[in-house]
Amino acid sequence: MTAMAPPTRLFESDFYQDPFPTYEWLRENSPMHEFKFPMGDIPVWIATRFDDVQRLLGDTRFSNNPAFASKEFVDGGMAVGQGTAVERILTMLDPPDHTRVRKLTMSTFTPRRIAQWEEPTVRIVEEALDRLAEQERPDVMDYAGAIPAHLIGGILGFSLSRFQDMLHAIERAFHTDPDHDEQNRDAFEEIAEYGRELIAHKRREPGDDITSALIQARDGDERLNEEELVATMAVLIMAGLDTTRNLIATSVLSLLERPEQRRLLMERPDLKDSATEEFIRFNGGVAVGFFRFAREDLEFAGVRLPAGTPVIPSIASANRDPRRWPDADRLDITRDGPRHVGFGHGLHNCLGAALARLEASVAIPAILRRFPAMQAAVPAEELTYDDMWLVRSIQSFPVHLNGDAPR
Repeated sequence: MTAMAPPTRLFESDFYQDPFPTYEWLRENSPMHEFKFPMGDIPVWIATRFDDVQRLLGDTRFSNNPAFASKEFVDGGMAVGQGTAVERILTMLDPPDHTRVRKLTMSTFTPRRIAQWEEPTVRIVEEALDRLAEQERPDVMDYAGAIPAHLIGGILGFSLSRFQDMLHAIERAFHTDPDHDEQNRDAFEEIAEYGRELIAHKRREPGDDITSALIQARDGDERLNEEELVATMAVLIMAGLDTTRNLIATSVLSLLERPEQRRLLMERPDLKDSATEEFIRFNGGVAVGFFRFAREDLEFAGVRLPAGTPVIPSIASANRDPRRWPDADRLDITRDGPRHVGFGHGLHNCLGAALARLEASVAIPAILRRFPAMQAAVPAEELTYDDMWLVRSIQSFPVHLNGDAPR
């Protein structure tokens, strides 16, 4: 273990409240840092500089597949979805399985289908704003969650009545409490089981949705087998619901804290695309990528890593690296610079990136237009974040919809 210690213990409650000072310290003092992960108490490494994170995500000497993980890691119950169909999600696969499954999955995300999502997104956002206006205690998390719930519900064809169940399952699945091992596994199984129910329903009653399209997807003689279908549904549910919800909420918070950026976005609607990219870079929905495992004894970023060593790519830290962006800790919606890694990089680049961009680009400006005087009901430092290692998730974000307009 390294002799240097960051100011806050990684992936424990205080860290989740504001990880960015700790990431800054790591980038400067220990950019490849070894520590004990709270769940499992297993030594792991974390990469925090942009160049290292981007290289780690694309380096074929590493794999996301827990089959390459050390025995200590697997025995500690830390493998994502261990013992469930989630073990086989696209994010965990290597070629040639990854190539085949991704090609079949992407065949359902056709340009025609993606173009069809814009009108429903606008309608869903307006309806969510109507509901927010009626709340006695308006909460941005309700607004931010309703948008992916309704949109993904329509796209996949699942019942909105299960939205809260799925959110709670995702929270349990990626919780870092050391006593949550069994709950983690149960949560992944709950998500997988819902995928099975949805597939069975769409076999009986197919529709114009992604689930039905995935069931029918073919590439020559190739098609997704049952476990691949379940795993694909699981990853679409996990990625489609919580990450976008948090991207919308944290972006609204960032703008409420920066009145000049808020005004600029309202005055310059043409900036919505660059603003969306900046929101993803600055404080996007994904905090870190999945564990990467050394497939062999190797050297990476000046560190010798035995085969099986788990390494976490810190997306949030990489996207704040001043070596990549001047003044990286400043939100600038006019920023036109290098690409971020908010949706990953290389083989495992996010499947639903286009949908997440669409939702954010509509939902964030819309709430500011509808409620131009909106202000946070509590100081940002009083907001509480969930102890989830994969995403940065605000528990509740109360606002005054008709507070003093920003000056």
